[in-house]
Amino acid sequence: MRIDDEIQSTNFEDNYHKVAINIAYTSGWLSNFFKCYFDKYNITQQQFNILRILRGQYPKPATINLLKERMVDKMSDASRIVDRLIQKGLVSRCTNNKDRRAVDIRISELGLNTLSKMDNEFKTKDILKGNLTEDEAAVLSDLLDKLRG
Repeated sequence: MRIDDEIQSTNFEDNYHKVAINIAYTSGWLSNFFKCYFDKYNITQQQFNILRILRGQYPKPATINLLKERMVDKMSDASRIVDRLIQKGLVSRCTNNKDRRAVDIRISELGLNTLSKMDNEFKTKDILKGNLTEDEAAVLSDLLDKLRG
């Protein structure tokens, strides 16, 4: 559905304004879709992001700074998110052997198993392929990269 119809307005300053509204609206639409999926596993989108980063690092640990650098939502408080994941048993924390001031974060077996279950139940392409071809998705991704400069 067109953004004009979704927000019931055609009052855009220009196409730059329209695309900014459309991107913000689409971001919310995707977040709402994913929220139902994450709620099933009692995690947030930010927690999922950290678990995915840690799985990519596995078996090596990651520091809080590495997590902050790689997170999709740069405004998230990585330390608090990690604390919640520790409480859920999805990650563990230990002192860094090389730098006692640093803390290593590692995904746990439960965290790996949870992501594996999620991977089997859901693929992002399942919600997008009905509206975009794979080539169109590549073009859109390239355009978004170009937008961010």
